[in-house]
Amino acid sequence: MEKANSTSGLIRTKSDQLVETIAAALGAMRSSSPVSSGEAAATSGGGLESSGGLSRKSSRRLTAASPGRSGGGGVGKNTHIRKSRSAQMKFDVDDLNSGAALSRASSASLGFSFSFTGFTVPPDEISDMKSYSDEEIPEDLEAGRQKKKLQTEPTLPIYLKFTDVTYKVVLKGITSTVERDILNGITGCVDPGEVLALMGPSGSGKTTLLSLLGGRVRDPTHGGSITYNDQPYSKSLKSRIGFVTQDDVLFPHLTVKETLTYAARLRLPRRLTKEEKDQRATDVIYELGLESCQDTMIGGSFVRGVSGGERKRAGKTVITTIHQPSSRLFLKFDKLILLGKGSLLYFGRASEAMVYFASIGCSPLIAMNPAEFMLDLANGNVTDISVPSELEDKVQLMGNSRAETKNGKPTPAVVQEYLVEAYETKVAENEKKKLRTPLAVDEEIKSKICSSKREWGASWCEQYSILFWRGLKERRHDYFSWLRITQVLATATILGLLWWQSGSNNPNELQDQAGLLFFIAVFWGFFPVFTAIFTFPQERAMLSKERAADMYRLSAYFMARTTSDLPLDLILPVLFLLVVYFMAGLRMNVGSFFLTIVTVFLCIIAAQGLGLAIGATLMDLKRATTLASVTVMTFMLAGGFFVKNVPVFISWLRFLSFNYHTYKLLLKVQYQHISHSINGVKIDNGYKEIGVLVAMVIGYRFLAYLSLRRMKLH
Repeated sequence: MEKANSTSGLIRTKSDQLVETIAAALGAMRSSSPVSSGEAAATSGGGLESSGGLSRKSSRRLTAASPGRSGGGGVGKNTHIRKSRSAQMKFDVDDLNSGAALSRASSASLGFSFSFTGFTVPPDEISDMKSYSDEEIPEDLEAGRQKKKLQTEPTLPIYLKFTDVTYKVVLKGITSTVERDILNGITGCVDPGEVLALMGPSGSGKTTLLSLLGGRVRDPTHGGSITYNDQPYSKSLKSRIGFVTQDDVLFPHLTVKETLTYAARLRLPRRLTKEEKDQRATDVIYELGLESCQDTMIGGSFVRGVSGGERKRAGKTVITTIHQPSSRLFLKFDKLILLGKGSLLYFGRASEAMVYFASIGCSPLIAMNPAEFMLDLANGNVTDISVPSELEDKVQLMGNSRAETKNGKPTPAVVQEYLVEAYETKVAENEKKKLRTPLAVDEEIKSKICSSKREWGASWCEQYSILFWRGLKERRHDYFSWLRITQVLATATILGLLWWQSGSNNPNELQDQAGLLFFIAVFWGFFPVFTAIFTFPQERAMLSKERAADMYRLSAYFMARTTSDLPLDLILPVLFLLVVYFMAGLRMNVGSFFLTIVTVFLCIIAAQGLGLAIGATLMDLKRATTLASVTVMTFMLAGGFFVKNVPVFISWLRFLSFNYHTYKLLLKVQYQHISHSINGVKIDNGYKEIGVLVAMVIGYRFLAYLSLRRMKLH
């Protein structure tokens, strides 16, 4: 096992540190993994200073650690997005065995990373692989204590190969369409137990390459070959992929422990009991040094961050994008890919990179961080760098027209062209020949990797239960916010004062009170629609992230998301009616009171369904709000209170209005014993209105579900 202890000072907010650490831990939770750990880095002062000490020790078994990744985005009140210039992606391809937790770096240090782990195999089949030991228990030097050692299982990591990977984007203009090359023939590989760093300036294609390797871009516009143990990408890999983007999506009102526990229950294998999964989550908390803040909400600025960093590898294949690491951290990388404007400038051992560039005539003239030196080259900046004779000759031949700048140095375009040609000439073909050699991997393992069968970490009922309670805990803070409670109670009080004791047994004196009932129907139709509209657009990032990793079935999420709101939706209307009902002097009958509550509740969940359907279909808050405004206004006007004699050709609108059916039911509940017609509305038995509202509850939600199924995950 390999450890990396960051000794740099952490100049970040404590909340950001915690969020990044939790996001990293979640990124590594595989459907089968115990706890996984990764790489940590830190910023110091104004610059970036990453450090770590990776030490290899042989062991008879491969060990790892495994947290999961919970979901999940959007922006807004229901999900929380933490932005940092670092991000990472972690792969675990194993037969429900182990993982490694990646403790992400701050600022621009670490980008994405992912790791691959395979399936348990006999020791003789992995005797040629490098293994790591966890015999030494890592210590948290700042806390002055020992960390708990995690027990894990040996796995066979996956060999990743990629050859001549290309990617293009189509830029559509008003009059023309242009194709832009993002990646140009990138070739490389990474083996079990190795870390491959992707380096390059902004816009060089690092994130695109990493997304392609991680299966996050399933686009026909990319070319080349990407294989996992000589097998192409398949759906079986999808359920074992965790992806932490630069915008970390976490639920802000869940605690550290809740976040990891829910992820463990969803992603760890079904053969583990609930108690065993919870114990794995607890182990991760202690492994990452988060026990002091495990019961603290993730989203608060007061949350204590994780001090220091520790990184472990156990037969994992890790790929990470990194902008400018420290010299110490750079030397810990096994392999390096240097990109420049989508082209490959170097691929090979990180320790041999400086030797290679010296061999083509590019060497630093002053003491330099290797990463800084290579980034300067990738940018075409040869200040304080020796210029090879071939490049000098080229500059002289081309004169002062294009190739030479004022200081006598070649332009960045010329430097990059030279570096690409040098790599193609000296290295590229040999690397491609190595990658053509087939791997000696067992056919059974290949068949498991190629399998299209999904392996869920929990049954449908378990997924529903986990997501239900997670949603209930997350959204209870929104429902019981003082702002919302004050809004409802203040409205109820004003209504009660305006319609103070307006009840009567005379049909001619009930016109005013009928207006109150119509307002109740409108208020509890309008309010839920505009609350529900935000549901799926705000959680889109979380849903996409978790669904891309096959954490749960969409149907389980949808049912849990819509039903977890119901208990909370009932509380505020009850408080509202407790105030209005008795102040306004409505029918003083226990049955009538509870029937009024049921009627209002039917209106709420029908209106919610409309909001969910609009939000899920459009997935754009501006358009959804506009459409909802027009729809709700139309339903209100057709609700049977403002217009009594609606023209025949448009009278069908009132039957689509949940305001209309709710209004009729409220009139029936309150005045059936007095008259058969109130305010021009005929009062019947009410079964038709109940049936229509129930149909709306189901129909609108079914439309929302179909819209979510059509949503693109990437």
